[in-house]
Amino acid sequence: MPAYPIPAMHTPTLLILATILMALMAAVIAVVRHFNRHIAGLSAWATSYLCGVLACLALLGRSQVNVVSVAVVQTLFVATAYLSLAGARAYMGRPRISRRLSASALATLIGTSAYLTAVEPNPALRITISNVVCGMLFLSGALTLSQGGRRLYPARYCFALACAGHGVFLILRSWILPWNAQGALIIDLTISVSAFVILESILALVLMAFGVLMLAHEHTATALRRLAERDSLTGVFNRRSFMILLDKAAHLASRMDTPLSVLTVDLDHFKRINDTWGHQSGDLALCHFVSVATHCLRNADLLGRIGGEEFAIYLPNTTLDEAAGVAERLRAELAARPAPGQRGPIALTASIGLALCPRGEAPEITIHRADQAMYLAKHRGRNRVEIAAPAPAFVPAKAAV
Repeated sequence: MPAYPIPAMHTPTLLILATILMALMAAVIAVVRHFNRHIAGLSAWATSYLCGVLACLALLGRSQVNVVSVAVVQTLFVATAYLSLAGARAYMGRPRISRRLSASALATLIGTSAYLTAVEPNPALRITISNVVCGMLFLSGALTLSQGGRRLYPARYCFALACAGHGVFLILRSWILPWNAQGALIIDLTISVSAFVILESILALVLMAFGVLMLAHEHTATALRRLAERDSLTGVFNRRSFMILLDKAAHLASRMDTPLSVLTVDLDHFKRINDTWGHQSGDLALCHFVSVATHCLRNADLLGRIGGEEFAIYLPNTTLDEAAGVAERLRAELAARPAPGQRGPIALTASIGLALCPRGEAPEITIHRADQAMYLAKHRGRNRVEIAAPAPAFVPAKAAV
């Protein structure tokens, strides 16, 4: 059978394909951003792809290599990588990179490229420097997003993987291109290598675009999950979520044979605060209590809002005496630190009930016993801690028979 030669990939055609794909991606991300303006980073990512489109167009329209064309192309490519990093930082809530520092770094890069183009022509070194800078920017974006845990935020790691892969390829790309001893490209060998380089860029940019869309979806899903689990005012767990987590903590404490203490906290005279200072001041008081309580608790402790001005806390691996010390510290801290109000500081105190969750007792019963202790604290003058009586011994049904 006759052998038919496989046609070589046409580099300008691939460049046109890359331009079209990046334009479509920029448009899609811009549309997603239009309907999700609360998601930080989408504007930077859409602009990053737009800069990539302009860079490809500049390459397609370049008739000769001179200082101006090199400056334009490198500026656009660096802007593409820089804006990808800026999008990652914005999405993660990081502060913006100093514009003065960014402008100075870009000016230094362009000046170096101009020198290596017009004064001491060295295309190999010029392209190597540009590739390393862009690669480091993409790698920085990947490191910025690789946080939070793969199980909770898988989209971040998918995007980071594509970003890191492209960054590494950019850094190594200069060693893939065929250079002669004078630092110029070997044209005959460059055509096939350039096609491979463009194909990698197309694949990486498509994967990163899908990563951006996944991040937008992940952000929305996380926000909806937070609304379902958290109290919208204070940001702590709502009653339903707190009881679910308390039930899990009780099973763990039973299995590990460790103590689990539960506190219920009710802010004293809260209705008077709302009636005197207004509901907005009441909201500020609730948020102030959460801030004070968070300062007094460990990372393993969990705080939830189970009523209007009533909160609950569980303390894993904490005895009743240790929990009493935590409750007293919380009570004293709250009394010593008035809440900020619209018309001045607002004095706050709390009545706290404390109960130990014994093995076999339902968490709802433990909360009820802590509530009884908390009402006893109110009856005895408020701004105090009361400990619930020990629960009756739990006897399994079979043993009772």
